[in-house]
Amino acid sequence: MQRAATWTVCIAALALLAPGCAVRNTPPDGGGARWTNTLGMVFVRIPAGSFRMGTAASAEELQALYPRAELRRLRELDDERPAHAVRITRPFYLGQHEVTVGQFRAFLERSGHVPESIADGTGGYGWNPAYDPATTARGDAFEGRDPRYSWRNPGFAQGDGHPVVNVTWNDAQALARWLSRTEGRRYRLPTEAEWEYACRAGQQGAEPPPAALQGQANVFDRDAAVHWPKWADQAFPFHDGHAFTAPVGSHAPNAFGLHDMLGNVWEWTADWHADDYYAHSPAEDPQGPAEGEVKVRRGGSWHTWPLYARCGFRNWNTPETRYTLVGIRLVREAP
Repeated sequence: MQRAATWTVCIAALALLAPGCAVRNTPPDGGGARWTNTLGMVFVRIPAGSFRMGTAASAEELQALYPRAELRRLRELDDERPAHAVRITRPFYLGQHEVTVGQFRAFLERSGHVPESIADGTGGYGWNPAYDPATTARGDAFEGRDPRYSWRNPGFAQGDGHPVVNVTWNDAQALARWLSRTEGRRYRLPTEAEWEYACRAGQQGAEPPPAALQGQANVFDRDAAVHWPKWADQAFPFHDGHAFTAPVGSHAPNAFGLHDMLGNVWEWTADWHADDYYAHSPAEDPQGPAEGEVKVRRGGSWHTWPLYARCGFRNWNTPETRYTLVGIRLVREAP
């Protein structure tokens, strides 16, 4: 009877985002499926296992799948090769969703952390319908850096249930450290191998065609292309119902029960990036290079073209980068 009473109080406290109350949907030490923390983040237990990491498809095979992709872009994917066997030796808990605006706000209020986009005074990036990408050397799709853009304002409307953006790798580290201190369990960013293993969720073999993401992901589709007609020919040939970010969990989960592993926002990983890392990566629990200049981000976003919305695609930025397409998904280590 006491357990039932404690459960009820804890659920009520969580609804108010009360500190010190972690909700066990299932026993965290015995292989249960779900865990909800003090910020309301739901974590899914990912089993240990093996998979083939990287891309086995040739440039010609990829061109057949993505006929609108420029040949030079297809030739820039060597860091996804060679495809190689990887074993994840320990289970871990991975966020069922990307960290939301509401959860990030609660973290800031409780911890006192100041996001880099505000602390350094340079801001982030944002969507401005009056901005012309041709005005920048890179042809960037978004305006920035500018102090008026930050996690609070990416230039388009977001509710508390949307994934937070304009957060740096360092902001993600601060969130993980604070949760670890507060709850007494280690939180961290996923390694690149853990992330891809969770994204593939048992999928083996050939790359799925882009149309397979309909109903599964918020990507650069016909809804988003309205705002960037210059790139409309690169859009997915369907409507996903969202021109910008979607509330987390708006699309179907993968076989591990994880939402938005592809699309919605890019997600930081723990690893440094190196073009040749796969050629000598350990077969068990690879951690990425010991040092580097840029951190890997994975998964694509609501503004991602078909070629890049794949579990095997790798992208990267400096740890200080804040961008309107980049967010966070955390690991909570299993006991």
